[in-house]
Amino acid sequence: MHILVLSGDEMAAEFRQKFPEGANSNTYTFLHSRHLTDDQLKPDDVVFDFLLHEEPERLSDYAPHQVVFCQAVTKQLAALVHKSGLENTCTLFGFNGLPTLFNRPVLEVSVYKQSDAEKLHQVCEQLGSEYQLVADRAGMATPRILCMIINEACYTLQEGTASIQDIDLGMKLGTNYPYGPFEWANAIGIANVYHVLEAMYEDTKEERYKICPLLKTKYLKGETFEL
Repeated sequence: MHILVLSGDEMAAEFRQKFPEGANSNTYTFLHSRHLTDDQLKPDDVVFDFLLHEEPERLSDYAPHQVVFCQAVTKQLAALVHKSGLENTCTLFGFNGLPTLFNRPVLEVSVYKQSDAEKLHQVCEQLGSEYQLVADRAGMATPRILCMIINEACYTLQEGTASIQDIDLGMKLGTNYPYGPFEWANAIGIANVYHVLEAMYEDTKEERYKICPLLKTKYLKGETFEL
């Protein structure tokens, strides 16, 4: 199976760690362009598109028979297809492609059509990856939980209840997480955390996803947390 990957440099490196070239007899082509030419996309390619959610109109680049995995943390597949205006789409799967959350033993995925669940199983078997099927909703599962924890940690820090170091240490000791919320925020990327929370609040209007002013300021200034 040949896999076409559209991504930035950072996620291309993480993709190679998750799916080493040559493993399971799969081959890979990595593109950093958002636009495909006819000779770059072969009919039997499986595509991992980390950028499609930002440009739904590009969904028309893919033929109905094509298998496409789309980064779907901040935009559910149903919304992506609706925005594209297409009536007939490719076989479309969503995946959790955030930094540090993609290269895990279990691939977090969603489906646009429930009838494609068996195809998903076949493709993941060829990829050599276990997978966890989650609902087609903004935030998926892991990002929703982690970003909510990060947001709550920001409120705690903003109120002066505890320091960054104390909050991170407390989380790691209390939950056995590999990172504290501020370490994870930096690793995932402040902008990514902000956009996940923004998408979840827009989707649910629940107060628990309302972005902490401290986190918003960090995002607007392009800053990270000083650990």
